[in-house]
Formats: sequence, structure tokens, C-alpha cells
Amino acid sequence: MGGLSIASTAFPPNGMIPAAHTCDGGNTSPPLSIRNVPANAGTLALIVDDPDAPSKTWVHWVVWNILADTREIPAGAVPPGALQGKNDFGKPAWGGPCPPSGTHRYFFKLYALDAFLPLPPGASKAQLEEAMKGHILEKAELIGLYRRK
Repeated sequence: MGGLSIASTAFPPNGMIPAAHTCDGGNTSPPLSIRNVPANAGTLALIVDDPDAPSKTWVHWVVWNILADTREIPAGAVPPGALQGKNDFGKPAWGGPCPPSGTHRYFFKLYALDAFLPLPPGASKAQLEEAMKGHILEKAELIGLYRRK
């Protein structure tokens, strides 16, 4: 374990996410790079959330059934064939950082899975996490920060 990695050309690990990818800009997902996917992976899944939100961990993006050979997810794009779940803004889409106060951490959690997940579009983070149980081969994480001006 430990080979899988996720990175972004838009910000370094623990660096500030550019406003273009937030509610203060174009609100497009940042570009992501994926490396060292296990050879036996069937699909990938991605959860982006903010544990610093005032009331609960806020879900910004839920994506699954990403083809295992995916190495780049361009800014503002959903990988071909992948499905999106509902974020805490109530939409099956990317919902950019929009913290009410202070600097928040945004966790981009990438999972290599041994299976295709039979979830319907619009499923929740909790439903995805339940469906992934017993199927996670590896996990990688990228943390970005954002503070509104």
C-alpha cells in the first residue's frame, strides 16, 4: 500500500486553492493528476470534503466508477463514464470551496477499488462509502486550503 497518489497543478499539497476553483471564481474543479494506480484496480472513486465547516464535514464532490487507467482529470471536467453524487450544496457536481470564515482544509480523497460500484447517479457520500466497503485497495489524499478575502 502507499503507491497511489493524487496531485494538482493548481496548488501544492497543503497550499492555497486558487479562487478560480471556488465560489469566489469560476467554481470549476481543479485539475487533478493520478499516479501509481494498483494494477488490479477496477475503478477509482473521489470524495472532496471540508472537515472545518461549522456544522458538519461539508461534501464538495463525490465521483465514482472513474476508469482505473485515468491519469488526469482536467479542470472543470468529470472523467468519461464516471458518475457524480450529490454534494452538500444539493447538486450532483463540483461545489467549490466557500468557507463562511477562516481558512478551511479541503481533502481530496482518492480510492483505488477492485470493483465497479452499482450506485445510481446522485448517490450521497455515505452511500458511496458504504458501497466501497471491502473494495478499497489503496487510498491517496491531497489537502488544499482556502480562505475567502
